[in-house]
Amino acid sequence: MRHQRKVKKLQRPSAQRKALLSGLVSDLITHKQIKTTLAKAKAVRPFAEKMVTLGKRGDLHARRMAVAFLRSKTVVSELFNVVAPLAKNRIGGYTRITKLGQRLSDSAPVAFIEWVDQPTAETVALPTEETTDEPKADKKPAAKKVPAKKAAIKDDAE
Repeated sequence: MRHQRKVKKLQRPSAQRKALLSGLVSDLITHKQIKTTLAKAKAVRPFAEKMVTLGKRGDLHARRMAVAFLRSKTVVSELFNVVAPLAKNRIGGYTRITKLGQRLSDSAPVAFIEWVDQPTAETVALPTEETTDEPKADKKPAAKKVPAKKAAIKDDAE
């Protein structure tokens, strides 16, 4: 039985695993959505949600803890300024994993991991055309133009 074996090892030594998870969380913060294997997506989820929780706290110690894990000040600033404010009303469950099926090369299960509160193309309002009170004039189809050669042939035949 696997009692108290919470860490998903992903067949890597601890240093490589930590670097992999840090890189995946950084990419998720930067790109808002990443495509990876299902096992990696499930392993990344707790770390990504912890980073959002740190971002929601917003104090100096939380920022330093995020920099220690993510190793990039630009990613941490995006986390604190963009991602965390969108999730301020949510208690937990900041990420969504969507299964995509099998990868062709090795049949590994593939999934998207993305932020739940990110605006999508459907929710962003597109600019609409200004409507006027005047109805548009109906366009009549243009008369067919007969080429000059065919017109000359028709005239000679008559």
